[in-house]
Amino acid sequence: VQLQAFGGGLVQPGGSLRLSCTASGRVGSISAMGWYRQTPGSQRILVASMTNGALITYGESVKGRFTISRDNAKNTVYLQMDSLKSDDTAVYYCSARDYGLRYPNYWGQGTQVTVSS
Repeated sequence: VQLQAFGGGLVQPGGSLRLSCTASGRVGSISAMGWYRQTPGSQRILVASMTNGALITYGESVKGRFTISRDNAKNTVYLQMDSLKSDDTAVYYCSARDYGLRYPNYWGQGTQVTVSS
């Protein structure tokens, strides 16, 4: 499975940004897709994930501000980010995991999101 992420960039505090990620290859093995983020010197942490059955999990810091969605026909996952804060600045990674796994085993290339005035 290959993951290609799009979006990211520079946005002012309070602004919005949308990320998208398309999976290709053995997509039939995927049970969930989502997003993680990482800042220098820190661990990669969950932002949001969504299973094939539409079960959604959000990281605590983004609840109420970010929305994850999927278009299964296009093998694509989206992350709508609203009310962005400077603390949201990070490299965002698209993720996917196979059936039977608890954590992602596929990662996209990462896209930088910078929230700054």
